[in-house]
Amino acid sequence: MISFLEDGNVNMKAIEIVDIVDMSLLQKFQDSFAVGMNCASVTVDRNGIPITKPSSYTRFCDGFVHKSKIGDERCAISHNRMGEEAARTGRPFVGQCHAGLIDFAAPVIINHELIGTVLGGQLLTEKPKEEDFRRTAREIDASETGLVDAANKVNITNMKNISAAAEVLFIVVNTLAENGYARIELEVLAKRLANKFIEISSTLEELATSAQSITVQQHDLNDEIAQVEQLTEEINGVLKSITEIASYTKILGFNASIESARVGEAGRGFEVVAREIQTLSESSSKTANYIMQLTDKIKGSIKETVNHSQITLHTTEEQSSAMEEVAAAIQESVYLADQLNGLMKSLK
Repeated sequence: MISFLEDGNVNMKAIEIVDIVDMSLLQKFQDSFAVGMNCASVTVDRNGIPITKPSSYTRFCDGFVHKSKIGDERCAISHNRMGEEAARTGRPFVGQCHAGLIDFAAPVIINHELIGTVLGGQLLTEKPKEEDFRRTAREIDASETGLVDAANKVNITNMKNISAAAEVLFIVVNTLAENGYARIELEVLAKRLANKFIEISSTLEELATSAQSITVQQHDLNDEIAQVEQLTEEINGVLKSITEIASYTKILGFNASIESARVGEAGRGFEVVAREIQTLSESSSKTANYIMQLTDKIKGSIKETVNHSQITLHTTEEQSSAMEEVAAAIQESVYLADQLNGLMKSLK
């Protein structure tokens, strides 16, 4: 059963042939191969348990050797030995089984991990020697005559053909397994890609929302600055009025001084008041002018702030728009990754 490690990669210690290969296709190929090469074949998992039905088993093996408990146990040991040797070398192994026939084991390896073995053979390279098979029959408690007769019906071929058959089986079954595993990896990659795009999309959405919030705040700031500028204009208007009043007051003070001088001694007290009025009007005029100068500076600073604010606003609007476009592109990528994932599943 397919499982995954903490880093997201496939757990190769748990994967089986049945997880990555279409078993009906494997069975069909195995059956056709056995008929075409005139040999027997069966596929076992990493624990040596058959996962396909036996193809073209001989009467020698199926009718006698495996019918015997001793013979069946010896077959299991023989198959295990061949499988271990094939796994060690990473190549098909051809050798003689305990009963005297020629068998082969083709390892199924993915990422240097043995996930199963295709066993085949049940062949001879020369005419069977009757005494050898009679001895085998006695060892496994089987019919001597029956086993010898079955041995005489076993297909005889040369070792070169047997090795070639093992090589063909090795190449084809491993190609099926590699293609199946590649689909699994693509599916995992598509899921990772989709999840990563979703994370990025979520982050960009947050940034876009933040940029939109900044844009709104920038608009509010511009409105506030505009109001301050308007208030500054109003203050300047009031200060101008104060300046005009101060001028009129100064003139009034001059007139009062003239009148106090005309009336002589009786107008001395009024003259003091007139001078104070003149002094106050001059002070008010200076203060008003100074404040007007300050408000003019403030007004200039406000204009500069507004210019910078407009530039910032334009930049944040562009950033917001760009992030929305990127988010849309990532959403499209997520859709494509989902399609890829679906395609991988359909190929199983």
